[in-house]
Amino acid sequence: MPGLRRRLAKLGARVVRPRLHERNALFDTAQGSLARREQLLRIRVESPVGRSTKQALRTVVTFKRPIINPGSSKNRERHKVREEIELEVSDAKALATIFEVLGVSRWFQYEKFRTTFGLRASNAWAAGLLIELDETPIGVFLELEGPARAIDRAAKALGFVKREYILANYMVLYREYCRRRGKKVRDMLFAKSQNGKCAASFKKRKLFS
Repeated sequence: MPGLRRRLAKLGARVVRPRLHERNALFDTAQGSLARREQLLRIRVESPVGRSTKQALRTVVTFKRPIINPGSSKNRERHKVREEIELEVSDAKALATIFEVLGVSRWFQYEKFRTTFGLRASNAWAAGLLIELDETPIGVFLELEGPARAIDRAAKALGFVKREYILANYMVLYREYCRRRGKKVRDMLFAKSQNGKCAASFKKRKLFS
């Protein structure tokens, strides 16, 4: 990861949101109707790192779905294009209870540490681009969010080629991770949270997502 951070620094990336711990919970019906429509309903609790308080910094509910006719088929193949609706809430447990009463239950949890970078305003080509460094139980990933051209330009500057782009979500990546190790898929949590189940020891990987 130090090499990746050096490349970020060379690109001129600077931290716009310091490192946070994220606890994510995905919700769906018993029939998996959201997943079948490629939709996602998530509650995310973000907590500060390195502070004594356990109080959550922010709780956000997110709904995602594919965008119809988002642009060229070439962009659709290379980038994940989704409509994303977010709302900050005050009580994650209360909202989860409401979801469950409505027939939508938690089916998967995952956690990670995220540091968010941006480029200086003088880089007009990078307007709207965010570079997010995710440390997960299965490796280190970069998520680039913004205009397609900015994503491609930043990825190239960071040493990645288009064939390395990953469009799969963390659930899919984790399921494959467990399959290769002959493990049963559980929640994607760091080892101390998973109590010895399929939560690999932290392994550095430099992949582009």
